[in-house]
Amino acid sequence: MAPSFEHPGERAAQDPIRLVAVRDEPLSLDEVFRAVGDDAAGGTALFVGTVRDHDGGADVAGLGYSSHPSAEAEIRRIAEKVAAEYPVRALAAVHRVGDLAVGDLAVVVAVSCPHRGEAFAACRRLIDDLKHEVPIWKHQTFSDGTEEWVGAC
Repeated sequence: MAPSFEHPGERAAQDPIRLVAVRDEPLSLDEVFRAVGDDAAGGTALFVGTVRDHDGGADVAGLGYSSHPSAEAEIRRIAEKVAAEYPVRALAAVHRVGDLAVGDLAVVVAVSCPHRGEAFAACRRLIDDLKHEVPIWKHQTFSDGTEEWVGAC
């Protein structure tokens, strides 16, 4: 049997997890969308979480996200789980930390799959699990001077 040789970039090209990050700079929809581009995908679902101007009936003045050092590894673990459970061609997830203003992007996730239904389902699972399992905390400040900490993102 002849030995097989793998091109250096071939393995990386086969990995459906294209982008996972926790960043303290503004997020880019274009970067995430480009990361999940795949010629074999017939459907791409993208979710964008933004800072809204209210929560629980109170006006939000601003907020800050902080994360545990394991947050990025936890996002990768969830991404691997989603990629194993759905026919994912490509997946990306990026969360912002630091101080954000109303309207800023807090999280962007995207999944491409052969069909739209699979892409929607995988993207929903990705953002829902990220929200519930990744150690990222939100500190909200309200216009009346009160504040609160909220569990995972």
